[in-house]
Amino acid sequence: MLKTLKPSEIARYCDVHQRTVSRWINAGDLKGHKLTGRGNYRVQVIDFIDFLVRHKMPVPQSLSHKPQVLIIDDEANVRSAIRRVLKQSGFDVVEAAGGFEAGTLMHQRKPELITVDLSMPGLSGIEVIRFIRSCEEFKDIKVLVISGMPETQLIDAVNAGADGYICKPFSNDTLIDNVNILFGKNRTLLGV
Repeated sequence: MLKTLKPSEIARYCDVHQRTVSRWINAGDLKGHKLTGRGNYRVQVIDFIDFLVRHKMPVPQSLSHKPQVLIIDDEANVRSAIRRVLKQSGFDVVEAAGGFEAGTLMHQRKPELITVDLSMPGLSGIEVIRFIRSCEEFKDIKVLVISGMPETQLIDAVNAGADGYICKPFSNDTLIDNVNILFGKNRTLLGV
């Protein structure tokens, strides 16, 4: 469920009067909605953060959330490249060199998205995807395959439960675009 804020809470964050917040909402500058039958406003946290950013106001640390991404790839240079791009885009990143290490990190860190290579020693990327999809506690994790394998194997990964794929080598823009689409809850096949 999305967290919402009352105008009085927003007023405290911005050090303004509650009527000022209501004016922002009425003017359409701050996206809010009225509760049915009561007329009281509520604003989703994400919309409030967007408002703060647009107006160059500081985002309270208690509201900021960096989505957690787990990178699973046996090649250190690939993990480093993915980590750099995702960190620059505001994601909290943790890395695993293989499937077994990734399993431990998934339990500890509860990532919201996982990038996984298909060709790894030990557990293959397909086995990692099947494991994720077989566990109730991980069912909502988004899975993006990043691999140099042939497209038929990338499609097999989607059939096994991946949310999308990109081919190696990839551009930074392709990576970020696909990650943002997945966080936007678009579960269409992402192939580049």
